[in-house]
Amino acid sequence: MAAASDLDLNALRSVAAVAEAGGFTAAAERLGVAKARVSLDVARLERQLGTGLFTRTTRRTTLTEAGEALLRDGLAPLRQLEAALAVLGTPRSALAGSLRIASTADQTMHALGRAVVEFAALHPELQIELRSSDRVIDLVDEGIDVAIRLGWLRDSSLRATRLGDFEQHVVAAPVYLKRRGTPRSPEDLAGHDWIALSLLRRPLTWAFSGPGGVQRSVRVQARLRTDSSTSLRALVEAGGGISALDQFNAEAGLRAGTLVRLLPGWALPAGGVHAVYPPGRHLPPKVRAFVDFYAAFLARERAPRRRLRQS
Repeated sequence: MAAASDLDLNALRSVAAVAEAGGFTAAAERLGVAKARVSLDVARLERQLGTGLFTRTTRRTTLTEAGEALLRDGLAPLRQLEAALAVLGTPRSALAGSLRIASTADQTMHALGRAVVEFAALHPELQIELRSSDRVIDLVDEGIDVAIRLGWLRDSSLRATRLGDFEQHVVAAPVYLKRRGTPRSPEDLAGHDWIALSLLRRPLTWAFSGPGGVQRSVRVQARLRTDSSTSLRALVEAGGGISALDQFNAEAGLRAGTLVRLLPGWALPAGGVHAVYPPGRHLPPKVRAFVDFYAAFLARERAPRRRLRQS
C-alpha cells in the first residue's frame, strides 16, 4: 500500500473524472487528454494502492467500494488544493467579464449565496449574475455558464462535475404525527399521506436500505403535489403529510423542531451535488475557477458536521 504522500494528484484527478463522467473516454474528453493517459493514471494508482478502483463492463464503469472510499476521503482535499492554487496563481484582475450561475433557491440559501459573495470579493473585475429557480432551465438558451444541480442528472448531452453528496431524510411535522401516528417501517408509509415532488422521475416509489443491507421498495399515495422543493418543505411543516427532503432543505426544520426525522434505521439513496455546463470541449477559466472554489467551499462546510457526528 502506498503512503498518501506518494500518491499522484494527477492520477487522483483522473479517477475523479472517470467516476463523474461514467467512463474513460468521456473522462479523457473532459480533461482534454488522451484516453490512454487516463487509463495509465488509473492503473498506476490501482497498483500503488493494491486494489481495484473501478468495475468495468461493456456498458458501464462504476466505482468499487475502495474507489468510493478513495474519492470520499481524497477528493475534497484535492478540490481544496486546486482552489487554493487557482487563487494564488491567478491575478485578481485575470478573471473579468460576466459569469452567469443558476441553481435552486434552497441551494442558494444553504451555501451557494455565501460562496458567490466570497468568490466575488476575490475577483472584483468579474460581474456575477445568480439565477434561482426550481425548474430545470436550458443552459444554452438562457446563456448560463454553470448550473449547480442536486439529485440525479438526466441530460447526457451536458457535462458535469460532481462536487459532493447529500442525504435524503423522510420527515413530517409534529402536528401530523400527533394526528396520524408515526410510521415505524418503510411499509407503513403506504398507509400515510405523502406529499410528492413532481420534479422527480418517480415521485411515488421509494427504495430504502435497512439494517444488514435489507432492501425495501415502497409505493406511496399522494393527494398533495408540488414542483418546488421550497413549497414541499412548507407543505410538510404545515402538517400536510410525510415526504422526503434533501438534507439541505430539511436541516433548519429539524434543528427548530418543526420537522421530525422518521425511520432513522433506514436510508434512501444519496444524491449528488453537480456543477453542470453547456456542451463544449473546454471550460472558460472563470467557470473552472468558480467550480473549484465552490467544491472547496462545500468541503469546508461539511467538515464541522462530520466532527459533530463523530463527537
